[in-house]
Amino acid sequence: MKNSYHIDEKGCYGEFGGAFVPEMLQPNLTELKEQYLNILEDDQFQEEFQDLLKQYVGRPTPLYYAKRLSETYGTKVYLKREDLCHTGAHKVNNTVGQILLAKRLGKKRIIAETGAGQHGVATATVCALMGLPCVIYMGAIDIERQAPNVARMKMLGATVIPAKSGSKTLKDATNEAIRDWISNPTDTHYIIGSVVGPHPYPDLVARLQSIISKEIKKQLLEVEGKENPDYVIACVGGGSNAAGAFYHFLEEENVKLLAVEAAGKGVDSGESAATSILGKTGIIHGSKTLLMQSKDGQITEPYSISAGLDYPGVGPLHAHLFKSKRADFVAITDEDAMKAGLQLSKLEGIIPAIETSHALALLEQKTFKEDDIVVINLSGRGDKDLQTYIDYFKY
Repeated sequence: MKNSYHIDEKGCYGEFGGAFVPEMLQPNLTELKEQYLNILEDDQFQEEFQDLLKQYVGRPTPLYYAKRLSETYGTKVYLKREDLCHTGAHKVNNTVGQILLAKRLGKKRIIAETGAGQHGVATATVCALMGLPCVIYMGAIDIERQAPNVARMKMLGATVIPAKSGSKTLKDATNEAIRDWISNPTDTHYIIGSVVGPHPYPDLVARLQSIISKEIKKQLLEVEGKENPDYVIACVGGGSNAAGAFYHFLEEENVKLLAVEAAGKGVDSGESAATSILGKTGIIHGSKTLLMQSKDGQITEPYSISAGLDYPGVGPLHAHLFKSKRADFVAITDEDAMKAGLQLSKLEGIIPAIETSHALALLEQKTFKEDDIVVINLSGRGDKDLQTYIDYFKY
């Protein structure tokens, strides 16, 4: 798909993207770059991938008309139920695809980073499925606030290694995973969990997650008689669920794309992860993108009550969507996100992940028309966040 919203021959989305990595990682990336498209487009790969998505992951996920939520906000709200995927979030779409890719590349060991733990669980799950050893790097703080997911990873046979440097969150876990990959370049595949990192990872992950928007189009046609909604809303940390939800609408200019970031305790509070507002062009984890940084280029520590949005950068696709004004970026505070998560629970009987709650909070802040079709990507379920909800609302 050659257009301004997809990757070019240099691995860039507009001015963002590329691959800025140590020389020792170049062979890994070159191998991946030269083979990933041929493998993804191979009929046998697609047959196995689609079969696992259906029989193992549980796709297609429902596009659920949220009647009480729609009545509350005077518009048509549909929820794309990625929370009903096996493992509880959209992350498994990517890990299933990447484990099949890794096997075809002859890799014998898998590593990954994780923030909220959903990508770690999804990676550990497919490694158990395929019988490959798995090492997950996770920030020490995230290990504490996402204890249920840590237990799940260990039950699935993964080794979980805490990242104890910096803010001890997702950024630092990614640093440790990259160090591991440098030390084990030949037998190890790094399953990156979002549309971040050096080329070709942002494009690879976006393609694997694009099943979300592909299904939305088909499902909307069935229930509304047209493929395109008026709005697609998704939360953005690194941005894989948003990339998947936006993918097949990128060229549909009549579909408004709303990307929701974490404002934390307020955009100007010093405790935020609103990259599009606070970020400047820089390089993080091998990619040129928008990045929260000090005047002398040091990465600013991000903050969000949501472990999955607690990242100082954003994927290069999203940086380009922001810069080109194709998507509108909005920042939602911890408080507003938590209220939105509780509201969905009480109105629809669905407890969302706190990441998703940020996207839901936009309903309170933006006015939609009565006949607008608003699709919100419900990226994950709230099981992993119950302790945070309990502590916040003092249940």
